[in-house]
Amino acid sequence: MTRWPNHGEAWRQWRDALAGERMHHGWLLAGKAGLGKRDFAMAAARELMAELGVPQPQGDHPDIILLTYGPKDDKAERAAADGKPYELARSIRIKQIRAMQKRLITRPTLGSRRAIIIDPADDMEKAAANALLKSLEEPPVGTFFLLVTHRPARLLPTIRSRCRTLRFPVLSDSQLGAMLEEGGMPHDRAAIAAAEGSFGAALRFAAQDLAPLAKVIEALLERGDDGFTVRGELARLIGPRADRERVQAVLDLAQALAARAARETDDIARRGRLIDTHAALVSLAAEAPTANFDPGMLPFEIGSLLVSAAPASEPAHG
Repeated sequence: MTRWPNHGEAWRQWRDALAGERMHHGWLLAGKAGLGKRDFAMAAARELMAELGVPQPQGDHPDIILLTYGPKDDKAERAAADGKPYELARSIRIKQIRAMQKRLITRPTLGSRRAIIIDPADDMEKAAANALLKSLEEPPVGTFFLLVTHRPARLLPTIRSRCRTLRFPVLSDSQLGAMLEEGGMPHDRAAIAAAEGSFGAALRFAAQDLAPLAKVIEALLERGDDGFTVRGELARLIGPRADRERVQAVLDLAQALAARAARETDDIARRGRLIDTHAALVSLAAEAPTANFDPGMLPFEIGSLLVSAAPASEPAHG
């Protein structure tokens, strides 16, 4: 498992609570994506399960239940059951929460405790969130919830109010560099700068070979695009049939570079344009997985948003 140098304070708070007389039943693990929150949740759940005189399995634990994106539809469920590749849903659904709640009726398998990990909790359907709230309001004895969240504000206020929050800070550039090297990857300065403190983002940057794209994105932000030449290069580098993962990686990169440029500029007007561009990229990233975008036009949409932040920029849609 990856060593996470940003988990020290979270571990201190968790272990202090675990050693106390009454452990809180609901926990929010909050921080941007790529900070190891799921790794923490799994390891923390293992510590929670450790009871004197109760042997613990080395592999999957019957009393640690992980809810994350499941199969997209019935066809995907059949493929999953057959051990074949399948498409994932884009949310955590109410039937997953209902299935988990049925298990809560019975006692834990090995000891007296059970852990429910939901990752990411902010991608629960509304009905799923409302169903979960009932379990958080009246948790069975010995049941603990660890909700991994990248955007806590998207959770129901009533869910947030019933949980204790552990915050995970971003990683420093030196920490990111050391983690990349430990993973056998080069100390890529461009990847580290674009990752904005997220190891997950740095890994995607390296895996997707985004260094050439970073240069084009920076050029669009700094110099604009009098014609469509630079936007055309952006589209070429993204690729004509880019999959969801690559498009998301490009959008994450564009957001990170726009945010960094906003922090670094002394020009108030330019900072405002960069903030607006960042917000528009965030909205586009939220819409892209479900909206019916033309794959060939999406890179130009991204490029035009970037151009709108450049000095003497044209309107976002050219």
